[in-house]
Amino acid sequence: MMTLSLLVVFASRCLLVILFLPFSAADKIFNFSGAVGQAREIAPSRGLARGLILAGLFVEIVMSLGVITGIGDRLAAFVLAGYCMTTALLWKQFWKPGDFWAGGEGRTLFWDFLKNFSLAAGFLLVTFGTSATAVQDFLAHPAASSNPYRLEAPPR
Repeated sequence: MMTLSLLVVFASRCLLVILFLPFSAADKIFNFSGAVGQAREIAPSRGLARGLILAGLFVEIVMSLGVITGIGDRLAAFVLAGYCMTTALLWKQFWKPGDFWAGGEGRTLFWDFLKNFSLAAGFLLVTFGTSATAVQDFLAHPAASSNPYRLEAPPR
């Protein structure tokens, strides 16, 4: 039963970050110029766009590894939640095309926007847990691990 418990926790964390590691990170690496081109939608210069992509790569790789390994996982999940919300606000602007009610690009962007925020909520559950005391614990020790692979109950 312990093996099943560990497997469920590990698989859940892997599924939570699979969008970023390996897929989005690999896409940025193998199609770096395309990623920079997309970043240019909001970045005034090519240098800033490159910096944004490199920062995104760092977040996607390092923070995903934190969530998977449990090392600083709460802070890593908090950063990933912010990343999801930021990318939704910058690149999923469903209100801009003006064709939401006609079922055009605006509606497609709307669903992507909601998916980003829903994923952010999943990361916030890793960050804060499901209780008010867990929020206080995070605020007191934001870089502490949630110890997701511990099999014994934490002391009270």
